[in-house]
Amino acid sequence: MEIFKSANWITCALANEGSAIAFYRNLSFSGKVKMADLYVSAVGVYDLFINGKKIDENYMKPGFTSYKNRLQYQHFSVAEHLNGNAEIRIEAGAGWAVGHHMHQINGVSPKNLFSKEIAVIATLTGEYEDGRTFVFQTDGDWNARSTEVLFSDIYEGETVDFTKPVVEYGKAQITQIQTNLVAQIGEGVVENERLTPIAVITTPKGETVLDFGQNLTGVVEMVVKGKEGDKISFSCAEVLDKDGNFYNDNYRSAKNQMTYVVDGNLRTLKPKFSFQGFRYIRLDEKPEDFFEKLQSVCAIVLHTKMKRTGYFVCGNEKINQLYHNIIWGQKSNYLDIPTDCPQRDERLGWTGDAQVFCRTASYNFDVRNFFKKWLGDVRLEQTEDGEVLGVVPQLIDRKLFSTRISAGWGDCITIIPYELYRVYGDKSFLSENFDAMQKWVEYIRRTGDNEYLWLTGYHYGDWLAMDEGMEDSYVGATSNDLVASAFYAYSVELLVKAGKALGKDMREYEQLRQNIKKEFCAYFMPEGELLEEYPYTEKIPKGKKSGCDAVRKGLTQTAVTLILQFALYKDETQKTALAKKLDELIEANGGKMTTGFLGTPYLLHALTETGYVKRAYDVFFREDNPSWLYSVNHGATTMWEHWNGIKEDGSFWSTDMNSFNHYAYGAVGDWMYETVAGIKIKEGGEGFEKIYLAPHPDKRLGFVDCSIDSVKGKIESKWRYIDDGIKFEFNVPYGVDAEIRLPDGQSERVTGGNYTYFVKN
Repeated sequence: MEIFKSANWITCALANEGSAIAFYRNLSFSGKVKMADLYVSAVGVYDLFINGKKIDENYMKPGFTSYKNRLQYQHFSVAEHLNGNAEIRIEAGAGWAVGHHMHQINGVSPKNLFSKEIAVIATLTGEYEDGRTFVFQTDGDWNARSTEVLFSDIYEGETVDFTKPVVEYGKAQITQIQTNLVAQIGEGVVENERLTPIAVITTPKGETVLDFGQNLTGVVEMVVKGKEGDKISFSCAEVLDKDGNFYNDNYRSAKNQMTYVVDGNLRTLKPKFSFQGFRYIRLDEKPEDFFEKLQSVCAIVLHTKMKRTGYFVCGNEKINQLYHNIIWGQKSNYLDIPTDCPQRDERLGWTGDAQVFCRTASYNFDVRNFFKKWLGDVRLEQTEDGEVLGVVPQLIDRKLFSTRISAGWGDCITIIPYELYRVYGDKSFLSENFDAMQKWVEYIRRTGDNEYLWLTGYHYGDWLAMDEGMEDSYVGATSNDLVASAFYAYSVELLVKAGKALGKDMREYEQLRQNIKKEFCAYFMPEGELLEEYPYTEKIPKGKKSGCDAVRKGLTQTAVTLILQFALYKDETQKTALAKKLDELIEANGGKMTTGFLGTPYLLHALTETGYVKRAYDVFFREDNPSWLYSVNHGATTMWEHWNGIKEDGSFWSTDMNSFNHYAYGAVGDWMYETVAGIKIKEGGEGFEKIYLAPHPDKRLGFVDCSIDSVKGKIESKWRYIDDGIKFEFNVPYGVDAEIRLPDGQSERVTGGNYTYFVKN
């Protein structure tokens, strides 16, 4: 990068492992500075100060990317800070690039293999008012010293000691970092809501616990004036156990512990280079008069800066809480990358979670820049033969942590670009990702002996499904061969649509899609019905808690849902029979779903689009396990990873895989927008240029007030039961072609205005 052509990466070998380092240089300016631009990046995460003042409010810079391929830098306009003498200081901690990150291996969270050292690089360019210019860059003239942050790690937390004297390490050392520096692509991570505790709890064990009333991602801030040497230490948790005691065993090896030693001055205590997922904190160490010295305490919510665009409220408070949980699940897990969870020793960019939630996410918030950045890393980490990993970015050797090349996960590279094009009408999502989409399809095409089916591999399957006999398994009962082949067909379909939108000749892939469908029907439905059982081809190591020694059945809710949703039936007659079968499977399960990560996002859509709207609503309103309202009834304020993360008796599903802030099942949000409120993009109406306004009211909701602030303007859909009928109100932006469809059969094409209708019961 030309900006950094003469700059050097600098580090400090004398600093203690895990501690934050301050790199600094004192500069003199010989005139009035007219303009000045400072460009900074780090291996680790950093904050920038000039004359002791923090220059911006973004957290965790330079962000989490595929570090071996690219590392972002940030630009700051700093002329107003450069008068006379100025100290430029870059404080850096380990962050993602140097600290512990990834799953624990043999009980230990490994340090990643990108770098073992914190390093920074910077270039300052400017011009005086008299036309003279200046350039300063990181080199051997920069110095390094200690900070009050003695230890910092994303998983472990931070230790800060204000009583420790500053240690001057002398001149920084020049080092070599092998990566490409690129200007920041996505938005920064910023502070959002500030929540004060709703309760101070003394648990049955005698612990002091603060409850912030909301599971969230962020940091705790305390303003304290204690005497020198006072120590304050606290740990984080999402839930209390059934006895009301503090519980964070589900964090696994991630300590999430903050420790502060104060010096007698009024101090604002909060982490600089770490973040936590929590609702509760337990005060592990504190002076006896702590609450007298505590002037304020709050939880600061952190997530990527993104504009809220979707809103939904109804007359059912439990459904409102569900929607609240969907929103907070997204806010909690959109911290620079789409993470699976924000609390345990993971917080990874799981590709499957990202794709199932993408449509809901793009209705809730403007996520264009967020995904521009992350999809770039997906492309960079795609292998030459087209493989897309289960986690992006990767930080450690795949031999140590092998994420599977799995259907439903790798398909993120076809599904997410098309969903973003669909919502925002921006073809750059397709043009930037088309080659990667094609490589993924060709990878599947070459896998195994059958060009038209995906019958090989070690897949995640319908992850965490609740099929009979599989409730304590990770992998549901649906045939992985069926799941993989269905997603193969779907990815080819999206590739064709993307290519046509870009003006490409897609006849080869249109024929491939037809052949896949024909082969799929012949293999999985040879006599017109799903097979009762399939040969089990997946090989999974013994001892894995996967349920893989159970017989896989063909007749699962997920199997039928995917066939319906991806149009893999032979004809309309078979489609009708499959829809009836899906209804029967739900009825046979007591009216409850059994679906996991891959079936759940499509289940209610499949029912609605085949005429079983009441069944879809009945499933939506279920309150027993598994259901969306089960977690609501158990006090959830975000989405859970498991349908039954907390069991009916108050015990927990497990300690090793049990997040209470996991957004995947929040994918039901797009059904709420599209079916309950009826705001749906027409085929060919990308960017909300052409839409349906076709709500499906249900008395159990009472009323619905929903809006999406689309790229075409604000679209509103409202309905409410009044007297002997239903009143509908719609707002359509000018330039949007809307087709209003009402339950009594009324239909009207409209644009640009407010429209009101009444339908009698």
